[in-house]
Amino acid sequence: MRYTTVIGLEVHAELSTRTKIYCSCKNSFGSEVNSNCCPNCTGMPGSLPTLNEKVVEYAIRMGYATHCTINPVCKADRKNYFYPDLPKAYQISQFDIPLCEHGYVDAVVDEEGNTKRVGITRIHIEEDAGKLIHSENFSGSLVDLNRCGVPLIEIVTEPDFRTGEEVVAYLDKLRSTLQYLGVSDCKMQEGSLRCDVNLSVRPMGSTGLGVRTEMKNLNSFKAIARAIAHEADRQIELIEEGKRVIQETRRWDENKDATYAMRSKEDAQDYRYFPEPDLPPIELSEGYLESLRAAQPELAEAKRERYRRMYGLPEYDCRMITSDRALAELFEGLVELGAPPKQGANWIMGEVLGALSARGKEPKDMALTPPTLARLIALVGEGRLNRNTAVKVFEAVFDTD
Repeated sequence: MRYTTVIGLEVHAELSTRTKIYCSCKNSFGSEVNSNCCPNCTGMPGSLPTLNEKVVEYAIRMGYATHCTINPVCKADRKNYFYPDLPKAYQISQFDIPLCEHGYVDAVVDEEGNTKRVGITRIHIEEDAGKLIHSENFSGSLVDLNRCGVPLIEIVTEPDFRTGEEVVAYLDKLRSTLQYLGVSDCKMQEGSLRCDVNLSVRPMGSTGLGVRTEMKNLNSFKAIARAIAHEADRQIELIEEGKRVIQETRRWDENKDATYAMRSKEDAQDYRYFPEPDLPPIELSEGYLESLRAAQPELAEAKRERYRRMYGLPEYDCRMITSDRALAELFEGLVELGAPPKQGANWIMGEVLGALSARGKEPKDMALTPPTLARLIALVGEGRLNRNTAVKVFEAVFDTD
């Protein structure tokens, strides 16, 4: 019997606000353990939350980018559960009335440019929990509460995916959108973009849903694709052996290339959601929403179309230079300074991406600026430098501009 894999995603994106969601503590990765904490973060009795308006703004901007409906009146809810990194024993989230819902994302899934439309069930705001620290230097676990209260948006999809390739294409589009909006840095290695995968299998041709599992600890697109393939095979093997798939949360082990059970999968009633009594409802005026809609930046897809139309660049070039917001900004800076568009694109796709790869750097972290690279391109165009010498000059100035 052949099977179809059915996949839905829950993506958590940490927002790049200056302060946390319900207090004025610094929102910063890599600080000294337990240094960005206050009575709110540590769950002290009597401490009261105050909503960070920037969090609402960032979530709405992502809602508009994913064609969601924005609820002008919504509320916060308490999601109750116990875990050592959650000092209040509840997380302030949103349950029945999310900030954004009923949207979609069109992701390019192959080299031919075919797209997959993925339904967005909801986008809601919530606070992050702390982090447990494990080490060979001590037994047990220690708790770092710096991450408590860091603002998140959770982006929940419909079960529209059928393959790991579709999932990765969607996540790549989602990451690009978050970065272009400037609302998250999306660094998976730092935990600012996290993805939980809900997966089930069913006989091909069936319209029902099988028993699903949720996979956690997926810290790269490569790990996500491998985990999906492994979990689908594991569930099919159980079914064909006449065994039962158990609804549970499973943890991906990168080293063993396998998943293992963590706990039974919770349902909404297990969390005992109820309205957050310390926060009033969020009420958004039409004027406020319209101002955010009007301020939306040009996203990667629109830039690609404009580059093809204005500069006559090939599809491949457009896709490469818009794959990251910093690369697109570098390209536009070069063109504004008079560099021929095709030459600018070639330098970015060749030398710039090569230098970044060799140094293990992200485009936004490079020191090189448009005036420096534009000057170098001009020197080649004027015949004052040949291409080989220009590449040597490029390497000499890349790290210092």
